[in-house]
Amino acid sequence: MPQKMTNWTPEKKQRLDTFLAEQKAFSSRMKASHAVRKGLVKVNGRIARKGALVLEPGHQVEVSESDEPLTEELLKATDLKLEVLYEDDACMVVSKPAGISVHPAPGIPKDAATVLHGAAFLFKKRKIPFSQSAVLVHRLDKETTGCLLLAKSPAAHLFLQKQFADRTVEKQYLAIVAGIPKPAAAMIDAPIGRHSGDRTKMAVFHAVSHMREAKTTYRTLGVSKERDAALLELDLHTGRTHQVRVHLKTIAYPVLGDPSYETRSSIDTAARYGIDALMLHAWKLKFVSPEDEKLHAVSAPVPMHIQATLKKLGIALP
Repeated sequence: MPQKMTNWTPEKKQRLDTFLAEQKAFSSRMKASHAVRKGLVKVNGRIARKGALVLEPGHQVEVSESDEPLTEELLKATDLKLEVLYEDDACMVVSKPAGISVHPAPGIPKDAATVLHGAAFLFKKRKIPFSQSAVLVHRLDKETTGCLLLAKSPAAHLFLQKQFADRTVEKQYLAIVAGIPKPAAAMIDAPIGRHSGDRTKMAVFHAVSHMREAKTTYRTLGVSKERDAALLELDLHTGRTHQVRVHLKTIAYPVLGDPSYETRSSIDTAARYGIDALMLHAWKLKFVSPEDEKLHAVSAPVPMHIQATLKKLGIALP
């Protein structure tokens, strides 16, 4: 049975034990350091061994909710037929399919292939050394499709993650939502935290401590013939867990096909059009590659299930 984990992402460079104490994962830095030595903490998917480990912005920190030491398993390279949208000697952007988790985690079946398994296959095919803790530069939710940036080396990983931490990466999404937003374009500036009643969800209201700044700008690209749904283009100025989904629910225009943040309106609209998948797509990504230190713009084709929904709604593709 996978161990339950609590997750955090640091926003500044600092020691692991200090960070854990600040997040109230443990009551003191000494106790945090002891937990690290015991093997209860992972950083970027690998078991941390020293409390003095220096975290970088964007690192993924996981803490076991039990007192049992964590274990690591080597990933099996699996051909997921991932489409490579961009590639150079330092990194690549793949098109993430719907329904596949980005990496192994508690709650995911042990034998389930993830994007990280697919990345291992791509690396093996190219005869590139694969370090599973230094591949994923950012994350996408399991049901979200689109651009996912992968690093080919630890040095490239740090270079690219710093851009996410510094918010210099441009991220544009497409979402089909219930209702027609008013105004047609706006910025949503609302901090997000872990939901107080459900640790698997995030929230603007009813959240526990450690609320973090979150900003999303949306623009309406089209509305349905029945005027009950809309296609939005979204710019993410920050990168919080479930950010788009939480922000759009907060302004009462939830993403269609989202069981975690649905409302009566979105349930009814999704049923009316036979929508049973998340209508959210990581459409465009703009970043500087460590290979040439030049800006690269990549876009992921809109998947067929979202195209089919737009056709039902009578909304043209952008």
